[in-house]
Amino acid sequence: MKSPFHIMIIPTLGCPSKCHYCWSSDEGSPKMSIETVRAVTDWLKDYRSDQVTITFHGGEPLLAGANFYRQALPILSEGLAHLAPTFALQSNLWRLTPEMARIFAEYHIPIGSSIDGPEEINDLQRGKGYFEKTMRGYEIATENGLEVRFICTFTCRSVEHKEEIFNFFLQSGFPLKLHPALPSLRSEDPKEWALEPEAYGELLVYLLDKYLENLGKVEIMNINDLCKCIFTRHGTVCTFVDCMGNTLAIGPDGSIYPCYRFVGMPEYIMGNVYDRPTAEDLARSDAWKLMHAFKDYVDRECGECPHIKYCRGGCPYNAIAPTNGEIRGVDPHCIAYKRIFDEITDRLNNEMYGSPDMEMGGFGSRSRRKAKPGIMSILQAMATK
Repeated sequence: MKSPFHIMIIPTLGCPSKCHYCWSSDEGSPKMSIETVRAVTDWLKDYRSDQVTITFHGGEPLLAGANFYRQALPILSEGLAHLAPTFALQSNLWRLTPEMARIFAEYHIPIGSSIDGPEEINDLQRGKGYFEKTMRGYEIATENGLEVRFICTFTCRSVEHKEEIFNFFLQSGFPLKLHPALPSLRSEDPKEWALEPEAYGELLVYLLDKYLENLGKVEIMNINDLCKCIFTRHGTVCTFVDCMGNTLAIGPDGSIYPCYRFVGMPEYIMGNVYDRPTAEDLARSDAWKLMHAFKDYVDRECGECPHIKYCRGGCPYNAIAPTNGEIRGVDPHCIAYKRIFDEITDRLNNEMYGSPDMEMGGFGSRSRRKAKPGIMSILQAMATK
């Protein structure tokens, strides 16, 4: 099953917010020029022939300004028309203006943003005033017909308030997508805010239970994806697939990286759009070879794991960036992934093959007692959307 083709454009690594656990911003970052956008378009024209999704990421991509998007979107949309491009954007929304929102609405661009729960919890780890500024941008977005979904980053501190955070998303009507805070490679104390894998695994099981208790009232996107992984036997998000070559990121100067997480790290540059490299050219880079070496490592070391087909060792960045490019293990969150995959698998097997909630019906037939919602209920809910 082939993964979708995804290009991430990073107009700048700069960001006006100062989230305490951030690992991907750079105050001195340049901004992408329109000439580079044209070079991106010229490169992609002949690079692949399948449909492409283009996500503007950062840093904070809105720092590029309204005029950047007014020019960039038609250049990409018209120049890549044969690839039927769709667009998305990840932003804290602080710099969103009605003018920008109208530009994005013209191209039907969904927006991913970030809120870590109620204002007090959010601002404790993202900085005072963050919640208010993001919600102001959210209002501008929705007033202009834009769809916004929030990512919630759980840290070692906020996980202690998981019930309060869940209730915030439930009561707000926001779908919940969560990320664990990663050790920051830019900090003197990388694990100060990081969520430990064991705690992440327990959080996922907790959210599975809360999801089932409130099915139809809230959507937890991670749980949907994890259930779908097991049911289809294939990863459905980039963390759980061999993403190399199907996801690429382009930095402000046109440099090409394996993923947005590597942008700004010179050792992971595979080429530059101005040179119009082919896939074969990129494959000769050290970064490409390293990513494929990670894939080979997973095949070798995880071969006996029952979840290998839809886990694939987790995120390569998580595995190799903290070790300066040495492959010493899989994604450290493997502990969490195994915990939730085991939990979902056991529950699904129980629902499908177990008998505790079965009773005899008429004429010796089996009829199922009314049971609490389970994994099949989640899968059925996804199928009806």
